[in-house]
Amino acid sequence: MSTTLPVPIAFRLPDDWRPAPPDEVGAPDVAFVALYAKPDGHFTANITIDGEYRPDDTPLADIAEASVQRMRGIADSVVLTGRQETGSEAAPALTQQMSFTTVIDGVRHALLQTQVYLALLDDDDPHQRAVIRLALTATAGQHDDVLGDFQDFVRTVGPDTGSAPEPTA
Repeated sequence: MSTTLPVPIAFRLPDDWRPAPPDEVGAPDVAFVALYAKPDGHFTANITIDGEYRPDDTPLADIAEASVQRMRGIADSVVLTGRQETGSEAAPALTQQMSFTTVIDGVRHALLQTQVYLALLDDDDPHQRAVIRLALTATAGQHDDVLGDFQDFVRTVGPDTGSAPEPTA
């Protein structure tokens, strides 16, 4: 069963991306999945969204590092290729990229994953926060082609104020 996010968010998907039920595409631990319309061989690039309530002061870099360690438990040859803190004090964010290989349906794939961590702070108590993870996973050959779409998508993500025309999770 797919998970829910700790806070509602709104976003706009770029053209050529379509929502898919997380349970039906083998991603039960995320709240939202979008699939790219043009697969690269037997792998379809995807965007996933998950998150958790974090009532602690754990730095985003530590949360991101835990994600790298989890990936090392399920994929081969995991390499952290970049990490950068972005955002502001009021809206902290972190981006990291990993390369890895994994076997899907008996076929080994060289994949790249770009993750963006967004800390959504409570207006009344900034120590109360939700951390949302947005992830793009694509083949090494297709990643650069879809990265711009992912960056456009990330720019549209924000708290759901009730006026968003696009999907919410």
